[in-house]
Amino acid sequence: MEVGGGLGKKERRLVRLRCSVKNYDWGRMGSESRVARMHSLNSGLGVVDDKPYAEFWMGTHESGPSFLVRSAENGAVTGLESGSVSLNSWIAQNPEVLGDKVVKKWGRNLPFLFKVLSVAKGLSIQAHPDKELAEVLHKLQPNVYKDDNHKPEMVLALTEFEALCGFIRLEELKVVLQNVPEILEVIGSAYANQVLHFNEQDGEEKAKAVLRSIFTQLMSASNSREVISKVLSKLISRLTMEKKVRELTDKEELVLRLEKQYPDDVGVIAAFLFNHVKLDAGEALYLGANELHAYIYGECVECMATSDNVVRAGLTPKNRDVKILCSMLTYKQGFPEILKGVPLNPYISRYTPPFDEFEVDRCILQLGASVVFPAVPGPSIFVVMMGQGRMQTSSHEDLVTEGDVLFAPASAEISVTSTASELQLYRAGVNTRSVYQCFLVIDDLITLKIAIRFRKSLYKIFIELQYHSRSSITGLETMFKLKAYKTK
Repeated sequence: MEVGGGLGKKERRLVRLRCSVKNYDWGRMGSESRVARMHSLNSGLGVVDDKPYAEFWMGTHESGPSFLVRSAENGAVTGLESGSVSLNSWIAQNPEVLGDKVVKKWGRNLPFLFKVLSVAKGLSIQAHPDKELAEVLHKLQPNVYKDDNHKPEMVLALTEFEALCGFIRLEELKVVLQNVPEILEVIGSAYANQVLHFNEQDGEEKAKAVLRSIFTQLMSASNSREVISKVLSKLISRLTMEKKVRELTDKEELVLRLEKQYPDDVGVIAAFLFNHVKLDAGEALYLGANELHAYIYGECVECMATSDNVVRAGLTPKNRDVKILCSMLTYKQGFPEILKGVPLNPYISRYTPPFDEFEVDRCILQLGASVVFPAVPGPSIFVVMMGQGRMQTSSHEDLVTEGDVLFAPASAEISVTSTASELQLYRAGVNTRSVYQCFLVIDDLITLKIAIRFRKSLYKIFIELQYHSRSSITGLETMFKLKAYKTK
């Protein structure tokens, strides 16, 4: 297949991509960054040791587009010419690679954006607008809000990964206000009493209103840098003294770290209001529109709807829009759901957030092991994180190694084999819930092979499932809505 050419009805070759890098100041430096290593291997460019490497983008967004790469028959990259074809323009010329169902729902656009992140210090306290607000913000400030799309997202940890995500419950906030007098100094006793006098009988909506009032008052204090600087000085001095006589909490230790990264920033104080989430490698966290978060440390893959819209209010030198952020949030309280991944077979685990645009597969193959990614009605992007191997479709075989990124067209069945040590790769694709609908009924304490018949063709998908109770398959029962049956 020539770069820029179309795919025949039966030809389902993988397309190699050269991807973009972002050097935001919160990224890890030089060779310490997985993003730097991935980009260097993917592009052939060197790594600058005193430069931060934050994000590796794989997709079609104009702020960080991917380009098609010519490859030799054995799969080795033979070079990239000037005037290369972008993945976005190639898809626009060859919409069949998206599949009919995706084109019908999202047009000639790849609905997801895939990334690798290397986080050395805290990202901004932020949220991503829903579709309606994104359209308004893009129209009013197109230089700040680059597109009109929403941006639900999910991070899947490659290492231990820390984040602030969502608000703690009001009962927890009462304890915080009693133990962190510096917050009261900023917001005042009248606002604090709204929390301290709240009881559960007041209801969820009242709880959200109280939280919104407190948070808006706190973040608005950023307009008075002198006040924040004075209060933070007191807070840090107190915690430093108390650390000599007692063990600080994880949140208090985090606040000390954040203050070193962002001195005189109201976001340091605001961290007390948020859930401190720690992910192990292989665990995932998803965030809907208008949900507050800030990534703190670690490396991950991240997938989202194709957008780059961010509304910020703290822990950043970048543009802030406190009023918009405080008005847009859901103010949902409580610890977020952590996804462990659903095993599809011994090698692949799937992470399925409640968003139509994307899902992520994690694949780990020992030397000599093979696995098949069944054909699906939407496109996929694969990134090789470690090792070497072969990826084969019905018409072509590619040799792959760390740093390789490949676009897979709709309806391509892909066989993967590890050929040197352990092979680790990740796949992003359209959420199968948005294109399949099925009902699963599974008895307790059984092992099944499930075959799913679709309307127009029979896809040979056999997934062995082992469960010990009906409660463990609740997520799957809501995930699928096509008729499933036992096979002998």
